[in-house]
Amino acid sequence: MARLSIRLAVRDWDYFTPLALGDITPDDFDLQIDRVGTLVNDLASSPDYDAGEVSFSRYAQARARDDASLLGLPHFLMRGFRQRCIITTAESPITTPAELKGKRIGVTGWQDSGNTWTRTVLREAGVGIDDVRWFAGRLTADHPIVDRLAGFGRPGRIEPAPGERPLIELLKAGELDAVFTPFMPEGFFLPASGLRQLQPDFYQAERAYFNRVGYVPGIHILAIKPALAAQHPWLPAALSEVIDRSYALWMQKREKYADTTPWLLDDLRRTAQELPASWNENGFAANRKMIADFGRELFQQGLTHRLLTPEAIFPLAGGEK
Repeated sequence: MARLSIRLAVRDWDYFTPLALGDITPDDFDLQIDRVGTLVNDLASSPDYDAGEVSFSRYAQARARDDASLLGLPHFLMRGFRQRCIITTAESPITTPAELKGKRIGVTGWQDSGNTWTRTVLREAGVGIDDVRWFAGRLTADHPIVDRLAGFGRPGRIEPAPGERPLIELLKAGELDAVFTPFMPEGFFLPASGLRQLQPDFYQAERAYFNRVGYVPGIHILAIKPALAAQHPWLPAALSEVIDRSYALWMQKREKYADTTPWLLDDLRRTAQELPASWNENGFAANRKMIADFGRELFQQGLTHRLLTPEAIFPLAGGEK
């Protein structure tokens, strides 16, 4: 019998290096990793891939519509605090999320998982969706012009960026007060960029957030085609496990090969000392609170028409203890 071969589409995350180089290999199947610059638009119907990285938000929205064309796994390929993802100009007097009430904010995509979590940061600061004027658009001129509202627009409240002008251009022109972005624009960290994170000490804000909620928000998850999982019931867990092994080996090596940037070692030290060892653990039980909180945010922000339980989002894993 031919050995099962899986083709996986993921972003270029560094912890896939041991898998990509063959230092880690699956026991019961072959794995081909394709690095993609953007997530596959419709993984469920793609003839090229068997599994891949998908938006947590889009997957959960599909589950709310009873769309079971993908089987999502509670394996979070991307996590990230969102306080750092609110940026403004260097000369802006605004330094706290609470000060964004009544202001104009640009977002790179309304239904994106990251921006959903970032709006949670504002809600915690007393700033609701209706307290802001929102403009969705491309971050810079190098990004494509696409529909970034996905039907969630509201005239006078949530609208496309005027003239499809890039959000950074609007920010620097004073037509926006802040921008939500998952990735910083090119040149952001240069001294003359004219840009900064909204909260100068976002690190402390993120630590305080973790102490309140107990997790680093999940952004992207691992998903597999249901027919393949039905044919090989052991495969979802095996695929998740081998990625976890690759991550563990990569993090172990980073402690030795930390000289790629001058202070990476200190970041590794702070993470080890200030966060629990389980901060990036995958699986349903370990992430149940975060999954429940995200389902609640999707519902309260109007991205789903019903409140999803963790078991409704991840039905295969819902029986885990």
